[in-house]
Amino acid sequence: MKIFSKFYAEITALVVFIIYTFTLAPTIIHLDAGELTAVQATLGIAHPTGYPLFTILGYFVSKLFLFVDTVLVLNLLVSIYCAGSVYILAKLTFLLLSNFSEKVKIGKKFQQHLIDIPIDSKGVIASVVGLMVGFSKTFWFQSTSVEVYSLHLLLISLILFFAVRAYYNIGKYDWYFVAIFLAFAFSNHMTTLLLLPGIALLFFNQNGLKKESFLKITKMIAIFVPLLVVIYSYLPIRALQEPILNWGNPIDFERIIRHITGKQYQVWIFSSTEAAKKQFEYFVNSLPIELGYIGLIISMIGIPILLKYTKILGIFFLINFFSTLFYSINYDIADIDAYFLLAFISLIIFSSALFIKFIQRLSKKFIYLFFAIPLVMVVINFNNVDQSNKYAFEDYTKSILENSTENSIVMSYLWDYFISPSYYYQFVENYRDDVVIVDKELLRRSWYFSQLSNLYPEVMANVSTQSISFLKALEPFEKDEAYDSRLLEERFRNLLTSFISNNIEERDFYITPELFLNEIKSGELTLPKGYELVPMEYTFKVAKVGADYIPINYKQSVIRFDNNLNHYEITIRNLIVNVMIYRLLYEIQFGMFENAKVIHNKIKHDFPEYNIPPAVLRELEKIR
Repeated sequence: MKIFSKFYAEITALVVFIIYTFTLAPTIIHLDAGELTAVQATLGIAHPTGYPLFTILGYFVSKLFLFVDTVLVLNLLVSIYCAGSVYILAKLTFLLLSNFSEKVKIGKKFQQHLIDIPIDSKGVIASVVGLMVGFSKTFWFQSTSVEVYSLHLLLISLILFFAVRAYYNIGKYDWYFVAIFLAFAFSNHMTTLLLLPGIALLFFNQNGLKKESFLKITKMIAIFVPLLVVIYSYLPIRALQEPILNWGNPIDFERIIRHITGKQYQVWIFSSTEAAKKQFEYFVNSLPIELGYIGLIISMIGIPILLKYTKILGIFFLINFFSTLFYSINYDIADIDAYFLLAFISLIIFSSALFIKFIQRLSKKFIYLFFAIPLVMVVINFNNVDQSNKYAFEDYTKSILENSTENSIVMSYLWDYFISPSYYYQFVENYRDDVVIVDKELLRRSWYFSQLSNLYPEVMANVSTQSISFLKALEPFEKDEAYDSRLLEERFRNLLTSFISNNIEERDFYITPELFLNEIKSGELTLPKGYELVPMEYTFKVAKVGADYIPINYKQSVIRFDNNLNHYEITIRNLIVNVMIYRLLYEIQFGMFENAKVIHNKIKHDFPEYNIPPAVLRELEKIR
């Protein structure tokens, strides 16, 4: 089809975007999606490294569609970012194909000649490679809900494209475009650093080590640095305006540097050889599914062929692959998949060389069979990435809020499941924004006290003495100075208890189940004297010892779980059931046997996979 000779990239991007809409999340899902959506909608400051470009772009786009749910607009925006990345990578592949060369014997000598590839064939291959990237599992997942990696994919694709163009001397200003997009990319995600070794290879291979080369680098830096500074200046400028969400409160040089370098996360980088081994094994085990098995085989076979066709560019993509792999396996976090994205992209690009070899050896008429490869990837990865029926995080968050009394306090550290989503529903949709949510783990950071004081001055005023005492002990820790760990922990625990004791007379106080199951039992969180916990619908309420029976609504809110449960949804189900079990025992304690039976039946009906503890079953037998 001649159409691929002109519109191969547009067709490829359109196809992936259409399919992305079928797997798009309709609302907030897990991890950082709620926080990042809220930060964009309110022009706030996100967790390190701040992501100012991502925030600013999202804010302006969200204001263009005032009568559409903000979360849906911003979820669609990340799909556009990812489809745009596929478009650029298809263009990049076409560019590579146009410059593949091999040695041809002319007379008695071998000479390097460009491989004669029909333009429509190049379009088909570029489209296939673009589709393979677009439907690889982790890449595809970035298109389903708000995450910074979607914009990062678009920006690194632009950097790769212009770096290769510059290497081939196609455009006079391509190296300066590289500098511009490097500044944009660094303002979005610091893993842009992983591109620099490969870019240096291309630059010096083309320009050599001479005075003119370093003059050009100086000009690139003169573009890069001011642009980066201007974009990152958003952080202190906005922080001084005290936005609703102000992570890190980067109002001075020390806090700005701490924020944009992600200092609090550095403890997980190069932490141990055991962690690196674990992450490497995870990478190797995920590769077959990531590339749809056959895609992995074709990409691996394509490595030596691409090195033969274009040695320097082959080395360039190998450097990108190994620098990404080396860094990522040494970052000991659970959600590591997105950090491997540049490695996946680099690997897939090698497949283009094998496709050329097929054309050379076989007939051109078989070229359209290559589309079977991304089709296989769609079939394999669709269910793994499909977020179109993920409502559990919205429902769980709203259920906790709805079942909390007016102006009450909820303490939690369920960031992925509740706190992050609550930022969107409370601060963008204004859903039950009277409820005060306190993140127990973020209380370990001084900036969080400023955010809480701006949002809930009365609550923080009640713990001002304990806050000042804790922050004084925390200061040397945050400045990397000698600190008293025992004193710091002692004052932190006192602060947690004070949140309850100093506010309980004015506001009802709830804790989420993980605090009960972990911190209460370990003694990190201690209830004030004379108080105990009462299991409610989804949380535990702090009540006076010996208080009267506290009723609940046994219908509970309906949590819409997807048939294809992920790890995070399974965790929510376990948390809900744990509270229900304790509530069942509470009902028996007060002689509310019919209520206990209702809860038991609800557990069996709604959570059939859960095995009720034998001790609880024995208590139920007594009341039958």
